[in-house]
Parts: sequence; C-alpha cells; structure tokens
Amino acid sequence: MIPTRVDASIATVRRQFEMRAARFAVHDAIVREVSARMLGRLSCVRHRVTRLVDLGCGRGACRAPLQRQFPDAQWLGVDLSPAMLRGAVGTSAWWQRWGAGLARDRKALRICASAERLPLAEASVDLVFSNLMLHWHPAPHQVIAEIARVLRTGGLVMFSSFGPDTWKELRAACQATLPDVRPMPFVDMHDFGDMLVAAGFEAPVMEADVLQLTFGDARALLAEARALGGNPRADRARGLVSGARARSLLQRLQATGDAQGRIGLRFEIVIGHGWKAAPRPAGVSTIAMPRPYQR
Repeated sequence: MIPTRVDASIATVRRQFEMRAARFAVHDAIVREVSARMLGRLSCVRHRVTRLVDLGCGRGACRAPLQRQFPDAQWLGVDLSPAMLRGAVGTSAWWQRWGAGLARDRKALRICASAERLPLAEASVDLVFSNLMLHWHPAPHQVIAEIARVLRTGGLVMFSSFGPDTWKELRAACQATLPDVRPMPFVDMHDFGDMLVAAGFEAPVMEADVLQLTFGDARALLAEARALGGNPRADRARGLVSGARARSLLQRLQATGDAQGRIGLRFEIVIGHGWKAAPRPAGVSTIAMPRPYQR
C-alpha cells in the first residue's frame, strides 16, 4: 500500500480551483502545450474507444480534439470544481439531460466528482485521459486504482503530471525568503510507474521532459504559479506575507533573470500511459523467457 503523500484535503483543492476558475484560461499556456503533446501521442493509438473519461477536464479544452480523434466515443468530462465545469462550453450536465428528458446527443457529458471516487460502473470505459491533474491529489495511487476499476480490460490510461523539479527556481526563492512556506511535493515518474503496476497495468511507459515559461518580471511569474493551482497542504503557512518578505521574494526571483530581465519558470512534465491487463488467476505469475538460440 502506497501511503498518502501529503496531508491535504480534497475540499481545499476544490475551493482553491473554484477561486481560480474565472481566470484559469488566461494562464493555461503550459496546460495547452502538454495537452498537445499528449494528443500527439494518442494519434498513434489504434484502439476502439466507445467511451472515454477526460479526468480533471477543467473547462473542457481537450473535448473537441479527443472527439475528433475518437468520433464514435462518448466524452465524459470529470472535474472536482463546479465552476470549472460551468466553463466547459458545448456540453450538458447530467442533471440538465435528466430534467429535459433527453435521450439523444449523449456524446458529451459533464460530471462533478472526485477522481478517487468516480460515479461510473466497473469496466465501463475504454480510455482515461488526464492532463495535469494528478499532482494536486493528495493520494494519486487511489486515483490510479480507481482508473483501473472503471477501465475495461485492454483499456488505456494516459496522464500527465508535474514532476519534482517543477518550479525549481520559485521553490529555491521561497526557501530563502519564506522558510515557513511548505510547497506541494510532486511525485517522481518512477513512483507513478510503480503505482500503475500495482493497480494492474502492464508495460507502463513513463517519460519526463522539462519546459520553461519566460516572464517579464517576478510578479507575472507569481501570478502564473498562483493561477495554475494552490497549495492544499494542511500544514501550509496561513495568513498574509509581510510587505518586506514579499519584496524580498520578488527581488530574489528578479535576480535569476537574464540580461533583459526575463525570468524563467521551469516545469518538469511527466507523461505516462499503460494498458489494463487481464486479471491473472490467483497464485499465477507470468515470467517472460528468452527463446532458445537456433542455428
């Protein structure tokens, strides 16, 4: 059993994204870039998909490209934040369909739910796609186990997450100027691979890349970091930062800039995928043996 990685509340995650929903699209450059990379990888998949889950769908930016790639599939957009889901234009919430008594055009449906407790039947989905959601969950191994539950045998999960080197410059500046600040830890890609294997996925593939956004000043950098999420840790620092300490943080960040004053913010992006394996009989293990040499 993989332990909960940090003491945090799902309710806090929801509240923080509710606060950021209105302006999330203004600061979604990294989200769009990572989704484009994931969708490019999915273009090589020749897998019949009749139902897919966009887990942590936010405002539904990936709905249209996913439905273009899998035109016969029903898109289920799942997010913890009602405010985010309200921004998912072109979809209908389940209660709207029920109230109107509609049975047609069920190609896009929004569901407000927590990722570790999906209101979906076991083995009812062919694909789970999740872009930059898992790192905000306090127990990602529970989410991956839930994904395995709802996937059919042979189904595919593809997800992305922030890795441990994300915001390296910002973390260093905070450690020097705001030592009582406890940032959210991000999961290493090898740990994600172990979670996939433990949940019953075969031959998981994990990869990591580093992207960097550049900002004209330290305030713009901090605004981007705030907009991408909060800090749901239960032991996070509370209250306002004093003016002197805030200025010290801004100065330290600004000092990392180049000759033109531009400041970089690093993102380690982890992308993983795996196929749900058929359950093995109790007590049976499969061992791959090399073929004997033949002349």
